[in-house]
Amino acid sequence: MTSPLTARDRAKAERSDALLHEAARLFAERGYSGVSLEDIGTAVGVSGPAVYRHFSGKQALLGAVLIEVSENLVSGGTAVAEDTEPGEIRIRALIGFHVDFALGAPDVIRVQDRNLAHLSDTDRATVRRLQREYIDLWISALAPLHDATADELRLRVQACFGLINSTPHSTRSAARSTTSTKAILSAMAHAALTA
Repeated sequence: MTSPLTARDRAKAERSDALLHEAARLFAERGYSGVSLEDIGTAVGVSGPAVYRHFSGKQALLGAVLIEVSENLVSGGTAVAEDTEPGEIRIRALIGFHVDFALGAPDVIRVQDRNLAHLSDTDRATVRRLQREYIDLWISALAPLHDATADELRLRVQACFGLINSTPHSTRSAARSTTSTKAILSAMAHAALTA
């Protein structure tokens, strides 16, 4: 049996979450090389050295950001797949899940696109493994709808991700939050998968 979290434990977890959020925002804005631990600490109201209480360094912070998002995509996508009927319903649900992610977390997508090379070898391998799991989840959902090879299904899924993930880069924040943006992007993603 685990003991309940203390106020100090909760505060530490909240500070770690704030550091991850601000690191993603700053890495997206300035790139990995353009951000210091001092910048990240200042963004959450602590000194740069205080960041070391939570993360061993800037590279570890980048790794935590990208591993967390990759784990969330796998666990969220798995939950969606398990909660829906196979076939068209599952594909539409996965599209909706990923569109919500992309429109809600454009900074993290930008960080992954631009800064993956700065990860440690171990963190990069973890992120790549999780990405493969997420792609395979989509391939399994798409396979019953297409008489296609695994390579073709993978191409369809990766092209769909490219479409969804690139849109937040080219839309204003206000446009990302509209229902019509989600509907248009979902329809386009579905067309890309099923063309």
